[in-house]
Amino acid sequence: MSGAREKKRAKKMRNQPASVTLPAEPGPFPGGGSRACPPSGDVRSEQQYQQQKFSNQSSGPSYRKDQYFPKGQNRGERGRGRGGWQGGRVSEEMPKYITVSTFAQARAAEINAMLKAVAQKSSNSLVFQTLPRHMRRRAMSHNIKRLPRRLQEIARKEAEKAVHQKKEQSKTKCRKARRRHINLVAEFNRRQRKNIWLETHIWHAKRFHMVKKWGYCLGDSPTEKSYRACYRAMTKHCLLQDLSYYCCLELTGKENELLKQLARICSIDTGLTFEEACCLSGRFEGSLNLYRADRYPEDMLGPITFIWKPRDGSENRQLWIWMHPALKQDMLRELKAVFQCSEPEEIYIPEPITTTIQEEKQVDVVLSLGKKRKKEDKEGEKAVPVKKIIGDGTRDPFQSYSWISQTTGIVISDRTMEILRYRLIGPLSHSVLTETLKAASLQTEVADSETELNNWWVENCKDSEKVSLHQRQSAIFELLEGMSSPSEMPPGTILGLTVGDPRVNLPKKKTKAMPDFEKYQDNDKVRQLYLEGVPVDCAHSFIWDQDICKNVTENKISEQDLNHMRAQLLVPGSHLDLGPCESKIPILLVQQPGKMAGEDRPGWGSGWDIYLPKGWGMAFWIPFIYRGVRVGGLQEALKHSEYQRTPHAPNDFPDCQAGMQFAKELETSLLEKFKRRPPAKRANYVKLGTLSPFVCPWGQLTKNWEGRMKASGEFVHPSSPHPELCATEGHSFCDSKAEVVKEASPETGEVEETMEIISSEGVLKTEDVIGAQEFGERDETMTTSDFIVLRSEKLLMQLSAWCYPTAGKDRRLRLISRLGQKEMTEDVFLPILMSYPRALVWVNLSLLRKGNPELHAMICIPAEDDLVHLSKDKLFCGPQEPKHRDIFKHKVQKLKEEKKKKKKDNTKALESDPPSVPDKETTEEHEDLILGLWSDALPDITSHCSRTLLGYVTRGDFSLAAGCGEALGFVSLTGLLYMLHNQPADKKGLVLLRTPASLQYRFARLNIEV
Repeated sequence: MSGAREKKRAKKMRNQPASVTLPAEPGPFPGGGSRACPPSGDVRSEQQYQQQKFSNQSSGPSYRKDQYFPKGQNRGERGRGRGGWQGGRVSEEMPKYITVSTFAQARAAEINAMLKAVAQKSSNSLVFQTLPRHMRRRAMSHNIKRLPRRLQEIARKEAEKAVHQKKEQSKTKCRKARRRHINLVAEFNRRQRKNIWLETHIWHAKRFHMVKKWGYCLGDSPTEKSYRACYRAMTKHCLLQDLSYYCCLELTGKENELLKQLARICSIDTGLTFEEACCLSGRFEGSLNLYRADRYPEDMLGPITFIWKPRDGSENRQLWIWMHPALKQDMLRELKAVFQCSEPEEIYIPEPITTTIQEEKQVDVVLSLGKKRKKEDKEGEKAVPVKKIIGDGTRDPFQSYSWISQTTGIVISDRTMEILRYRLIGPLSHSVLTETLKAASLQTEVADSETELNNWWVENCKDSEKVSLHQRQSAIFELLEGMSSPSEMPPGTILGLTVGDPRVNLPKKKTKAMPDFEKYQDNDKVRQLYLEGVPVDCAHSFIWDQDICKNVTENKISEQDLNHMRAQLLVPGSHLDLGPCESKIPILLVQQPGKMAGEDRPGWGSGWDIYLPKGWGMAFWIPFIYRGVRVGGLQEALKHSEYQRTPHAPNDFPDCQAGMQFAKELETSLLEKFKRRPPAKRANYVKLGTLSPFVCPWGQLTKNWEGRMKASGEFVHPSSPHPELCATEGHSFCDSKAEVVKEASPETGEVEETMEIISSEGVLKTEDVIGAQEFGERDETMTTSDFIVLRSEKLLMQLSAWCYPTAGKDRRLRLISRLGQKEMTEDVFLPILMSYPRALVWVNLSLLRKGNPELHAMICIPAEDDLVHLSKDKLFCGPQEPKHRDIFKHKVQKLKEEKKKKKKDNTKALESDPPSVPDKETTEEHEDLILGLWSDALPDITSHCSRTLLGYVTRGDFSLAAGCGEALGFVSLTGLLYMLHNQPADKKGLVLLRTPASLQYRFARLNIEV
């Protein structure tokens, strides 16, 4: 049957019921008809029907050809006509009997189908549109009496149906009604059910590219061009960031019980612990890495910062643990398991007023949008308007905020979004603080007896010791103005303070905060602050008290009332003195030390963190903006840590669950971006020798290096799996050789140089294929990592000394003796190698010449010829990787041809059968086959290219701070020791960098900063 006839038949059968069957081809009767098929419900089977048909044809009389074909017309000629038939003998008789019931059912179905087709409208036109043009009148559309009487009833039904279908529009759709405060607040509360908004969200949304991450809506980067401006602000002035999305867990209990259990989830080998004396007193902030209980160095949870509340004479202590939101759930689960905490019987809800209003009143407001300006409750009185969600108000009110241990009495409370956190970065951040904030004035009388405004402050001002403490804190805070940089303070210094409302001190126009050095030039107090830091008692703040924070949040003066007071001033623009009505806000200032590791740029990126009670976000944000600070987002925070050469959570923590999830999401996004490009514009990573361009296979890397170490037999003279076959030094463990193979390109006919990695036996290497549970394998999710990241400070300092750059004769030996480290010998590094066979090391790399490192760039070991060439030619940038052969190209082309063929077949047969199970399996097998990407399981990635792979870059770019290309990443500990052991004394720490989409290697200097 041709395509046109098939389409015609499909069009006929489109709206027909199942009982109606039309012939697939024209029938044997003249005009294309055929005998009616037996109904589906007939008692006789199809076989009986066919037998009867055959008997009728055989027993019937033979008709002459002339009866059906006119004179001079053959069968072939007759069949050429439209609707005709071709050949075949015709003999048909009426059936001898029929079953009445089944025959009537079949005819009834056909009659119903016909009636339905007649009653159903074939077009969307109305009744008056179906009339002839000479009978139409202009008013017919809204005046039914203008229609003929026979059509008026149908038109009336159509009009009623149209009224019901029309959506009920709200009475007020204008912008003025939508922008009313109560409607705005209800709409904003609705929009932050899935992703929580920070208090500065609306300010950011007007000026930033917003992204939805970790359950929050956050500012990613400014919409204006400000990349260099943000770097200048971090270097010379001040950059402001809102870190309120960071999560805070508060632990309350006896100090001994807390320290006993917290010691299980950290290690003194990595640096500080919770028991550090300076941090335990509450004077300094500490930072460390958490692990699962008694699992160090495996099962990493992530980095945290912690603050102890200063001792106040009570037996219980309070501890704040701050973490990235991607790490919160794992850490909370581990802390609950360590302290054996369970959910309390009575669920604690810190904000019952706002949550009940949100839950009960919000629906009513949404329903009444645009209908009523005032809503009433069941009693008829005016209901309280919906309040703006403050803090983590979007959380389920029946969700627990705190967990208590029945054995030790330790309480874990979730204070996320209850405490706001801003970060000021730059040398003049303390100048911004001193100009924006003013210490609160003393108050001994209550301003308003009806409200609880400043009640807590009046009670504290009656205590002479607390008044004296407040005065000492204020004096230290004023001394900050005489400092040139926050890095001059001891790292992690904490200063508690109570300040007045910063909105009162708002300048008329934006100014730039600058320090006053002449005022404190010869002040001994500033020098004493440099040397001794802030005393322990001055670290106390009322922000630790939840009742005081709640009082401060609820009794805040609104912007409307404040503007009304400004309007009543006799001299417009003069200072507004609120007197005893001015709010007193407890805050906590924490110094951020900036860059501490390495020799260059010490203290770069230092600043202050300011902790505030919730509800006061914009009241502090706008005054900071008016002091000339520049605001940064997530990208600026990433650059800040990149210039400090410190790992950024969760990007640079591949051994924790959050880091694995981040890598998986990044791979998905990069792969989708790669697929969106036209095939002709995509990089062929197989030809470039890049096995994994979108993800770093850390598990495969460490496993391959471990296999090379075991296969070598001895570390000092690395060789092939058969040590007797290789006598030269400098080969890799498996002695894989790169052979350049010349072959003609099938497309262009030109001779291309491709590279195959040939083992010592002369066959293509396929062993050491990654297992089913390896991190680098596609479509597999790991529950635990099969590698670790080395974070032992002692070992990292040893490695740092071994790979330190050498510029002159014997400078390296003097450096090692000065640091007290041991020289690199077999007895020293072999125990390290045996203890950590699958470990990664965090390194930073600086390019010697031009070049711009990118994400997932490969860190490789230079060959001996490369180092010789560099010694002879100082301008030598690096070698080039030979082009590889694409072994998947023919498979992709074959799959493409199969798809084209299948598509062509589908167009020919519209009603094709559904694909069978084997077809689905084959399509799933070739689903990941993409031209330019390695589709099979990864081979040995260390020896796939001409230069042995050492590690990968996780972040890289041109550094404005260093003036050259810089990169951060991880390398295999085994590979690093092998490279340092075999490199010449004057070339220690030299590596090669190659971006995924390039064949060019670049020389770089590898450093480990501790």
